[in-house]
Order: sequence, then structure tokens, then C-alpha cells
Amino acid sequence: MAEILTIDDEILVCESISNLVRHMGHNPASAPTLAEGLQKAETHPFDVVFLDVHMPDGNGLDLIPTLRRLPSSPEVIIITGFGDPDGAEIAIKNDAWDYIEKSSSVQGIRLPLLRAIEYRAEKKATKSVVAVRRQGIIGNNPKLNAALDVLAQAGVSDANVLVRGETGTGKELFAWAIHDNSSRSHKNFVVVDCAALPETLVESVLFGHRKGAFTGADRNQDGLVKQADRGTLFLDEIGELPLPIQKGFLRVLQERRFRPVGGDHEETSDFRLVAATNRDLEGMVKQGLFRDDLLFRIRTLVIDLPPLRECVEDLKELAYYHIDRLTQRLGIEPKGYSQEFWDMLYAYPWPGNTRELIQALEKSLLAANQDPVLFPKHLPSHIRIQISRNALQKSKSNTGASIPGTPPAPMTVSLQEVRDTAIAEAENRYLKELLSFTRGDIGEACSISGLSRSRLYALLKRYRHPDKPENP
Repeated sequence: MAEILTIDDEILVCESISNLVRHMGHNPASAPTLAEGLQKAETHPFDVVFLDVHMPDGNGLDLIPTLRRLPSSPEVIIITGFGDPDGAEIAIKNDAWDYIEKSSSVQGIRLPLLRAIEYRAEKKATKSVVAVRRQGIIGNNPKLNAALDVLAQAGVSDANVLVRGETGTGKELFAWAIHDNSSRSHKNFVVVDCAALPETLVESVLFGHRKGAFTGADRNQDGLVKQADRGTLFLDEIGELPLPIQKGFLRVLQERRFRPVGGDHEETSDFRLVAATNRDLEGMVKQGLFRDDLLFRIRTLVIDLPPLRECVEDLKELAYYHIDRLTQRLGIEPKGYSQEFWDMLYAYPWPGNTRELIQALEKSLLAANQDPVLFPKHLPSHIRIQISRNALQKSKSNTGASIPGTPPAPMTVSLQEVRDTAIAEAENRYLKELLSFTRGDIGEACSISGLSRSRLYALLKRYRHPDKPENP
């Protein structure tokens, strides 16, 4: 028997869905506001939530990630009286089960509900008890756990995988983990840095060449595709792959056959493909910069890695892990940590994500030298400068300009408030400049920023920016 919650301000809609749920033999509940619906979902393990978009206290689409992060992780079915393609895209990208209109027939509502309940039952029945080898992937943030769930699926299949995330979020680390958890783990893991491929030698690097194919080809040479035979081929930053090569590589993906440069016959390679990108490939497809047929091929499974700023609860565990590794590698005695050191780590937004954190920790250990305890002064100067600037700007905005000669006002804001305000100010300013530069072209804005369309729209709404820049 499943638990079903309807969050809708229309009483008739709630009653209709509740009657349908009872008729199907399940337990219904309802709430007229997002706040009340979230409160019920936090205190009771629901299996499915019907969620309206236009609610008195906000937009239902904004609640999807919060609902999905709950311990019960209910499936969310969006119901709306106003069909909106962009809304449907946002809902699906936020892992909603379905997006239906209120004008749908009873069967149109019953079928998605039935499928969602069946899916949850099968998922519980087949849940694997085998631990995934995490390969140094640290943390238990709900978004990271969702990525690990897909990693587990990838480990037991040969499906193509696309790993998406900002620079420094650990895309190659996840690619290695996919390989390590697969049946191909005893074979080669071959990395192709698409951004560093020499334009004149791309085909030779990927597919190899035969002796005499060009000047300097004094012997036969296998390409990276052949080296990945029976192993894993990792295409890092696949968005940088030149268009002409995309077409050729599409056939390789379909047939697992290719012809080396200067070769007179085709060869085969039984590789498993994992690709990674920090770019919006969907937006690039619309701009004609990436082939849609190739995108369809590489994203059988998709792993979205969250930025570090969205996983702050994992920051201390992550820092401990890498400090231990760094002290061993550098031959440094273990250090203690001041509370101010942790406060500053939490206050910084980490635009370079985990990669930047590791570099900052290494520089701190080297700067501390023989000092037994790490303090903020050991952190890189650019981090301390940015946090100081943000704190001063926050202070000025709260208290106005100070009078010369007067003692400084006591601190009345928490470090968390300073950090949140700094991030919000930076994001707001960036969005304004981005829209101005792209003249409101959302596709180009997504391509430049590395944000998905749904994430960009959500940020524009949060900071009340119009989709088009204001006229000068």
C-alpha cells in the first residue's frame, strides 16, 4: 500500500486525486500550500507526490529538488492547469516522474501514478547490497548519493555514460570509478583529453596510423580507441571535440569499427565509452556546435555532479581526507586546525570546486611548515582577500559608512550569512553581465556559463532578472 500526497490549492483537484488513490487501494493525503505540503512530506514517508506549479506561496517546480532529497525520496508528478514546455523541461531535469495537465482524464492521471508505484516497488525489491567502490569519492550529500546511484547502475552494464559537472567537481574520478566497478576493470582505462587534441593529428591520435601515412610516420601506431579495446575509453571534455571528428566518431560508436590513417582495412575495438563535459551540450546542439545524434549516443546514462558550494556539509570530511593524503605525500607531520580555519573554508564559495580546495589545502600545509596548527593566515591570499572584501561589503551595506575615529561596531552577523550574501551578490552581478553580453540569448548564455537551461532560468527567477537585458 503506497502513501500518496497531493499539494494543490484547488480543493476539487485534491479530492479527485484522493478518491482515485483510495479506489486504487492506497493512502491519500493533501495540502493546500507548498509549506504545509513540505511539512507533511518531512514527517511522513510518501511514495508519490502530486505537485501543482502555481501555488499561493510559490512555484511548485522549485520544491522538486527538496522533495527528492527527503529520506523517502518520493517520485514527483507535476500537475498544472497551464501547459508550459519550459516548465516541463525544468520538471524533468529536476527528476520529476511526469508532467501532466489537470485537464487529463482519470486514466491520464492513474497510469503515471501506477507506473511510479510499480517502479518504487521494483526498486525496493532489487536494491543491491553490494557496496560501490568509491575510488576516493568523499561525502554523503543527497545530490552526491544520487550520482552514486547512477554510478552503481553503470557498473553493472556496458551502457555509454555522460558525466556532467563544473570544472573541478571530479568528473575523471567518477569515470575511473565506473571503470573500477565494471567487468572491464582489469583492462585499460584510456583517457582522451578532447580539449588538447592537436587539430592536424586528431584522427591519428584517436584511430592510429600506418607506416608512411604522413611525414614522420616511420612505424605503425595504434590509436587511443584501439588501446581501449575490452577496456574503457574516457573522452574528457567531449564538448571540445571538433565537428568533423564528431561525425567520424559517431560511426565508431555505432559499429565499433574504424580505419587507421593510411590503413587499407578497418579494425575493431570493443571499448566501453564514458564521456565528460562542463558545457551545456544541449545548448551547443541548438547552436550547431555539437551533433545531436552523437549526444543521443553518449548519454544513455547521465551522472550530474554537484558543485562543492552545494555540498558544504561534506566539506570537512573532504578536507580531512585530502589533508591526510597530502601530509603523507609531502612528508609533513599531521596538523591541528583552528576554528577560524574551518570558518574561512566554509565562507569561501569554491568556484574551482574540489580541485581548488585540494590546491588550497596543499598550499596551506606548505605555508604552515613547522607550525602545528593551521590558521586562516596559512590559506592562499586570494581566498583571504575575497572573504575580507565580502565581509566589508556586507558590513557597509548593513551599517553604512563609519565615522572616522569611532570604534568599529561589534560583529552582529554570522559567517554563514556573510558567505550566503557574497555568493548571492556574485551570482546576481554575473547574471546581469551575462544577459547583457549575450543580448538575452539563453542558449548562448548557457554555453558560456556552463549552466543547464533549467538552472539558468531558476537563477534568473531567483534574482528577478528578465530573460532579455534591459535597453540601455
